Amino acid sequence: MSKDRESEFRPYHHPAGGWGAAGATAKVLMEQSVLVKGSRGLLAMNQPGGFKCPSCAFPDPDHRKKLEFCENGAKALAHEATKARVTREFFAQHTVTELRECSDYWLEMQGRLTEPMRYDPASDKYVPIAWDDAYALIGKHLRALESPNQAEFYTSGRTANETAFLYSIFVREFGTNNFPDCSNMCHEPTSRGLPSSIGIGKGTIVMADFDHAEAIFVIGQNTGTNSPRMMTNLVEARKRGIPIVLINPMPERALIRFTEPQDILQMGTFGSTAISSEFVHVRIGGDLAVFKGMMRALFEAEDCGEPVLDHAFIAEHTVGLEALRADVMSVSWADITRISGISEEQIRRIAGIYAKSNATVICYGMGITQHQEGSQLVQQVANLLLLKGNFGKKGAGIAPIRGHSNVQGDRTVGIDEKPTQAYLDRVRDVFGFEPPREHGHHVIEAVEAMEAGTAKVFFGMGGNFVRAIPDTERSYAAMAKLDLTVGIATKLNRGHLIHGKEALILPVVARSEIIRTSAGEQFVTIEDAMSNVTPSRGVFEPVSSDLRPETEIVCRVAMATLPESKIPWADYIEDYTLIRDKIAEVYPAIYTGFSERMKDPHGFHLDIPPRRRVWMTPNGKANFLVLPGLTVDDVIDDPAMLRLATIRSHDQYNTTIYSNNDRYRGVYNTRMVIFMNKEDREARGLENGAVVGLETYSDDGYRRYVDGLTILDYPMSRGSIAGYYPELNPLLPLDFFDEISGTPAAKAIPVKVVPSGASAAPIRIAG
Repeated sequence: MSKDRESEFRPYHHPAGGWGAAGATAKVLMEQSVLVKGSRGLLAMNQPGGFKCPSCAFPDPDHRKKLEFCENGAKALAHEATKARVTREFFAQHTVTELRECSDYWLEMQGRLTEPMRYDPASDKYVPIAWDDAYALIGKHLRALESPNQAEFYTSGRTANETAFLYSIFVREFGTNNFPDCSNMCHEPTSRGLPSSIGIGKGTIVMADFDHAEAIFVIGQNTGTNSPRMMTNLVEARKRGIPIVLINPMPERALIRFTEPQDILQMGTFGSTAISSEFVHVRIGGDLAVFKGMMRALFEAEDCGEPVLDHAFIAEHTVGLEALRADVMSVSWADITRISGISEEQIRRIAGIYAKSNATVICYGMGITQHQEGSQLVQQVANLLLLKGNFGKKGAGIAPIRGHSNVQGDRTVGIDEKPTQAYLDRVRDVFGFEPPREHGHHVIEAVEAMEAGTAKVFFGMGGNFVRAIPDTERSYAAMAKLDLTVGIATKLNRGHLIHGKEALILPVVARSEIIRTSAGEQFVTIEDAMSNVTPSRGVFEPVSSDLRPETEIVCRVAMATLPESKIPWADYIEDYTLIRDKIAEVYPAIYTGFSERMKDPHGFHLDIPPRRRVWMTPNGKANFLVLPGLTVDDVIDDPAMLRLATIRSHDQYNTTIYSNNDRYRGVYNTRMVIFMNKEDREARGLENGAVVGLETYSDDGYRRYVDGLTILDYPMSRGSIAGYYPELNPLLPLDFFDEISGTPAAKAIPVKVVPSGASAAPIRIAG
């Protein structure tokens, strides 16, 4: 169903951003036939009175430009505003079996869903269903369960605060805390690891801190692809002479040189800005060794009489320094350099950059969180910052760079499989029912329940659950055991094709579209990665009269499932102010006056106690926490083993594939490649461009193998390779995850290169 094009590897030598980004933005608007409409939408994106970008969670600057979007935001909007439609005629033409054979890219390009559909097993096709009948079917299945815990309620990070809050209330009134959430697969180690360290599972900086920082560290994060608007902050920092240290197994183009597309002078002169002042080419899994090396260098400086630590801060605000020091000093420089792949000289050099800075921001991404001890690795980042008092002052703090545009907000308003008892008490007092007290399922536990047959219903509030989760073959088989799967979505995706015995696709109003009710035009709210809560108001007419807002769908499912409920679901459908008032009642400490505060189109900032040097930990202090050793993933004694990191291409957002290209890495018209260190390749007697398979090391009886992968020489650190997600998800075992957070260790999968049995199309490799 798609036309093949020649695959090619052509290294990209231009700066990131610049004319390449401008051209890609214009191209995607034209491809989706929305040049005029899309351009109008971009003027409203991330602007007061407009809508929040449906892409990443990076905040808006304090002083906004006329155009406040990036290339990836433009792609997200273009694909949301597209003229392409998936209608009943489309489903009549294709069986589900046929659609399963199509690529994720092809499915994405079919366009917007237009009406509710039900799977018909007799024809193996989706057929139309009335909205009321769809709600009744969901209610029937949920009421028929022997236990509420037989249902799994997934949430995507694009779900707005109002919807997520009501969703959490409905599910708890139904009787379960089963909330497998997209954050389980990315930044859950932040949510679970940081509270015991600094008292809150969120970042502590605001945008203005970039302007006051004296050093910035970016660890395990490809900023130019995953958070392009952050590049503006990094460019401005470099222009001020601020050192930027990048720690990553792959050099990323945007963090080498970047051209700000809205800088007329740079664009006109084809200029650019060098971003990273120091690139630390760490081996996958070697971050902990780098951190301990930096801390050891700081402690050694102190022993030599050089006062580099903030002793006053440490004495007043922290506990645990001596235990941390003993652990750090117990590891040798030889082991630190061997495991990290970094020389002692370079580690000491970046420790010196950190020591000289009086205000440091450390940003990190999933290169830190997606490890078997990701939660504890996050705590080591906090340790570094605590040593120099980098909390509660301008230009300093910890900055988890989250992905989805409201993944943090969903957590704040109740999407949590491990809710606190205090929160549950508030729900009881405000809504008048006793919520379940036992913990529910995260993503891995939800899949295990499906596999065991104890889960019967899956309700997906957005996202592409089955394509995002690990162990693809096992997960597909587990999903197929369900009695009912429900997908709330704007676009067709793989999750609608791997379904239960009965299945529904329910199309929703998109972020950029207007929500109208009997009470007038409504808006929703979004919390970004720096805890700013802002309103989002769509500007386009919905693409179909048969779309429904997510909030209405939640309310009507609740009404169909819980006919005796005393909660005024029908009122919440019409007036979102009522929902915000209830959020304020459940969360009085942070959301007091929510509705009134939303009259400011710029929104407000939630209280983050560490910014005030207040620590909401049991002991009232910030805690230095020890993670023994130097490795954060299982050690496998086989010199042939490589660590695989699954990554996103530049033309991709999570599981959404915008094209089969990856411009900054030079890959065109294919995704079946692996990036490999030349010396590692030669040690295995392989040629650049050879087609191979990858097999996972595992001892659970499952063979995890992906074939037809073309090797591309790339400046990876030794012992490390990378390939695209979700194509390589079959290699990630279901039980290879962080025990504290449940987050799959997708950045450190142990694999070996094996001969290929596939005949892959050759890739032309340019010089």
